Amino acid sequence: MSALQPSELDRPPLARGRSAADADFKSASAVLRRADFGDRLRSLALAAPLLVLLALSFGIPIVLLLSRAVYDPTIANALPQTTQALSGWNGQGLPDDAAFAALAADLRGSQAKGTAYELAKSLNARLPGARSQVLKTVRQLEAAGDKPPLDVMKSVPFWSQPGTWPAIANGTHSITSFYLMSALDLRWNNDGGIERVPPEQAIFLQVFMRTFFVAAAVTLATLILGFPLAYLIASVPKGLAAILIVAVLLPFWTSILVRTAAWTVLLQKFGLVNDLLLWLGVAEVRLDLMYSRIGLIIAMTHIQLPFTLLPIYSVMRTIQPSQMKAAYSLGAKPVTAFRRVYLPQVFPGVMAGCLLTFILCLGYYITPALIGGASDQLISNFIANYVNVELNWEMAAALSFILLVLTLALFGIFARILGLDRLKLV
Repeated sequence: MSALQPSELDRPPLARGRSAADADFKSASAVLRRADFGDRLRSLALAAPLLVLLALSFGIPIVLLLSRAVYDPTIANALPQTTQALSGWNGQGLPDDAAFAALAADLRGSQAKGTAYELAKSLNARLPGARSQVLKTVRQLEAAGDKPPLDVMKSVPFWSQPGTWPAIANGTHSITSFYLMSALDLRWNNDGGIERVPPEQAIFLQVFMRTFFVAAAVTLATLILGFPLAYLIASVPKGLAAILIVAVLLPFWTSILVRTAAWTVLLQKFGLVNDLLLWLGVAEVRLDLMYSRIGLIIAMTHIQLPFTLLPIYSVMRTIQPSQMKAAYSLGAKPVTAFRRVYLPQVFPGVMAGCLLTFILCLGYYITPALIGGASDQLISNFIANYVNVELNWEMAAALSFILLVLTLALFGIFARILGLDRLKLV
């Protein structure tokens, strides 16, 4: 038996026992922490291939795309001499002749490198009409012969206009706020302040408002239709409930393009919807439902109904009917029992379904393109147009960034009000 140390002999027996128990507890806790850390490492190793795949196929491309909203080196790379010549310019009036000569040299160099069109396109985004003027000036410089380049530049009125050189000076910075401000219908003025663009050019705020209005209308419509149907499915016997669930899930078995094309047939002026409205006496004349906002909302409501209904139903089926009976037995009226007993329990599912539907509606593209009119295109249609038609990735990235920020803000508000732990999607 090992001898006790003097300090241990001085302690009461109870204190020595407590000290030993604390040491054993700390040792056991350390072992548990090491085991838990090892389990987490093994779980992370198992999920690592999926995380790498998501990063390579989704995360990194999204980050690179969104970075284009604030990074555009096209003008700076194409006009290095002009950038240097404008470094001391105060932005007032026209720069000196050295800047004109530097621009002429850069335009010749960009034509030789084959980047003149990219320069013209990028400058045109900042200054409407610049593309044709840049290409025209490049052709004149090529055909100038012995004529001084400075005379060629000054012979084109575009380069002596007040707004041309401030746009070039702003474009010589690779990091720019131009596209994000344009996505909010704002711009920098010649005095360095922020102002709204002219009313005839202000379109994006209106498009964002339209997108959120349509998303809210569709969300409300799916809630009005989905809540009673979810309650019915949760209340009927299991066999009938299974049939109703299959009926709700039928749209998932068909491509969204096919479903949208079907609605283009139903919503025609001589389609089934107009025939039904006339037969019921709801309308006296045939309505123009195609290429209209009401037709767009109807089609999107049909497509989005399951996304709102299923989270609500998943919560409703966990609520025992005996709770309502108990409320009735305590003297509560049906409306009071529903409001104070049933609805608070269903609320997380309602919020989750509405949030899911609303966010999905913000990114709709096919249905507005086929059913909505020219004044019913959502922000996703503009993003697709900038990517596929105008090849303006910077503007597409800026609109995507604004939409992402607004969506995350909305999600944050929902999480703040409801709490992420209460959001029940399934």
